[in-house]
Amino acid sequence: MPELPEVEVTRRSFAEAIEGAKIQALVLGKPLRWPLGCDPMSLVGQQIVGLRRRGKYLLADTSGGLLLIHLGMSGSLRFALGLPLAGPHDHFDLVTDKGTLRLHDPRRFGAVVFAAGEHAPVAVKLLGALGMEPLSETFSLPDFQAGLKKSRAPIKQLLLAGNLVVGVGNIYASEVLFMAGIRPTAMSSRIGAGRARRLYEAIRVVLARAVEMGGSTLRDFSNADGMAGHFQTAANVYGREGAPCHACGATIRLLRQGQRSSYFCPQCQRP
Repeated sequence: MPELPEVEVTRRSFAEAIEGAKIQALVLGKPLRWPLGCDPMSLVGQQIVGLRRRGKYLLADTSGGLLLIHLGMSGSLRFALGLPLAGPHDHFDLVTDKGTLRLHDPRRFGAVVFAAGEHAPVAVKLLGALGMEPLSETFSLPDFQAGLKKSRAPIKQLLLAGNLVVGVGNIYASEVLFMAGIRPTAMSSRIGAGRARRLYEAIRVVLARAVEMGGSTLRDFSNADGMAGHFQTAANVYGREGAPCHACGATIRLLRQGQRSSYFCPQCQRP
């Protein structure tokens, strides 16, 4: 599933190119996770004012509202002039005078939803419960520590939930916890101030590094230019069950938490 780094990498790959583009047509394929929420013809003539990100959503501000784009489990975007004819897994083409933005999504868990603005009910429903943005100045250490103390969940599951901090998906949660020296099973409320600070800093470092490396391509992710990510090649623990830890040489272990795989070093990461 594309996580925050992959969505941010995607945004950066075409944000400048699509800014100012005028919408000429909208072509819909098979139904996606949620309906568009407006008459497609009502978007024709609108202009793309800018492209933002909130959590794992891309927000395309238009002169008449807001398009919320989610890549789901297997989605990817392309933006280019002269794209080939849409295939069976291409479900959304936004045709502009600067190129076509296409959503390719074999599993159709992605979505494109129109809202009148960020305060419209549908936008609030999708964005309102999202946690702090880890790569922004609004990511507050005191608020993060307070959220840890309130939680009764294991730290790995709290990170994945996204209501305290967004975008720390499965691969990144394993890497963050390794950098912070914390086991995935550690209870969030029992993490002391020193370890909470290390965890806070690790979240920022790991996600920023992932963005710099183009995200992670475990199956088929690529950005809007068709480029794959490389963060997975530098992972310390994720996907390395049975291999020696790069730091201490202990054997990397795997456990299951809520049907998700958690990788950790039993020597470097304390309960």
